[in-house]
Amino acid sequence: MTPTQIDLVQGSFAKVVPIADTAAGLFYGRLFEIAPEVKPLFKGDMTTQGKKLIATLAVVVGGLKDLPSIVPAAQNLARKHVGYGVKTEHYAPVGAALLWTLEQGLGEAFTPEVKTAWADAYGLLSSVMIAAADAPESVA
Repeated sequence: MTPTQIDLVQGSFAKVVPIADTAAGLFYGRLFEIAPEVKPLFKGDMTTQGKKLIATLAVVVGGLKDLPSIVPAAQNLARKHVGYGVKTEHYAPVGAALLWTLEQGLGEAFTPEVKTAWADAYGLLSSVMIAAADAPESVA
């Protein structure tokens, strides 16, 4: 990702924070619409899950300028998600739901450049997570 793309992601996420609960609701609604097979993976309260989603996004977005600081957390998250039943093929609809949610929440501020920046950020993060999820556990 370029520094400009990182700035676009961080700047646009700052506009999502005030509508975080709405954004989380939109995200999960869209995700379950386009990938109904993932709905059973969510066992807890969806309001709490939405808060976790936004908190995780905040950490990732905040760490984009220092990727080595967030990669281990993303890898650990991916390994935990395997235990919940998340599969590699689930990452694509999650990315699609995220971009759709951002488009809904940001409106005209979701420019083609912002969309590309978010797509690149998600692509980078999801590739790290998929690799970690697919890797055998290291033996210490």
